[in-house]
Amino acid sequence: MPVKIANDLPVREILEKENIFVMDEDRAIHQDIRPIRICILNLMPLKEDTELQILRELSNTPLQIDVTFMRMETHQSKHTTKSHLESFYKTSRELRSSRFDGLIVTGAPVELLDFEQVDYWEEIESVFSWVNTHVTSALFLCWGAQAAMYYYYGLPKRMLKEKLFGVFEHRVYNRKTPLLRGFDDVFKMPHSRYTEVSAKDIVKCDDLTILAQSKEAGVAICMAENGRKVFVFGHPEYDRMQLRREYERDQKKGLDTALPKYYFPDDDPGKRPLLTWRATANNLYTNWLNYYVYQSTPFKLDGTPWGDELPDNYES
Repeated sequence: MPVKIANDLPVREILEKENIFVMDEDRAIHQDIRPIRICILNLMPLKEDTELQILRELSNTPLQIDVTFMRMETHQSKHTTKSHLESFYKTSRELRSSRFDGLIVTGAPVELLDFEQVDYWEEIESVFSWVNTHVTSALFLCWGAQAAMYYYYGLPKRMLKEKLFGVFEHRVYNRKTPLLRGFDDVFKMPHSRYTEVSAKDIVKCDDLTILAQSKEAGVAICMAENGRKVFVFGHPEYDRMQLRREYERDQKKGLDTALPKYYFPDDDPGKRPLLTWRATANNLYTNWLNYYVYQSTPFKLDGTPWGDELPDNYES
């Protein structure tokens, strides 16, 4: 089934060339069904790349999905044009009275800063508060997952000795959970980060359940509130070449970033990387949308079981 997007969203042409079913607004309004409403808070600097990657994953379910992109009003984007943001994104303030079946919060290249040092921290705190009353299920990725764990449960992030960079193996530890239905015992997922939330801290938090973990990459997936909040510390949405682009970017900046592990065949950056995590990513997003969004959301979003009040830190 299709993902509904704006008529002139630039990545639409790429999605259609990849034979991904997308539907523009004009066609969608003539269909008498209630689409699943998904909001994507895109914190990545190259927003169009992330749009493309996540929309690919959302397209692999039998559900019709209506996508809205959110941006941080208190942050000035340096890598995405103002016209693109104004055309295709809403601010958190503009969406404060809106309700969504699902929310995806991406990673962000701000790991080296304390959370309170991030220029949009107060704004993202208000979004996390809004989630409790206006979103059926939220999926937090990478830094977004770390930030959410800090906000909801007070769990700190800690610096790693070196950048965790590559495609790592993980083991499933809770197979009965619908989120991991169809997963193999061992699966791969890309990581690209300098920090982590300690597994010991997560285990001590009674609200959190670890679902998958890696000896090298640490906790990969955990959840809370029966799936109302899902935390993924890697980047399952990454395309084949994303780690290569990040490696080349770091090299141009003069950083001593090591070659991404288990990514290039024979550790040769001249060779085309193998795509070894796409099926897992498809499964993860499909299960989240089906079991924690579609199966849980009310038909009328104006009557969610979490109340009608706005968070206290939103201005009227």
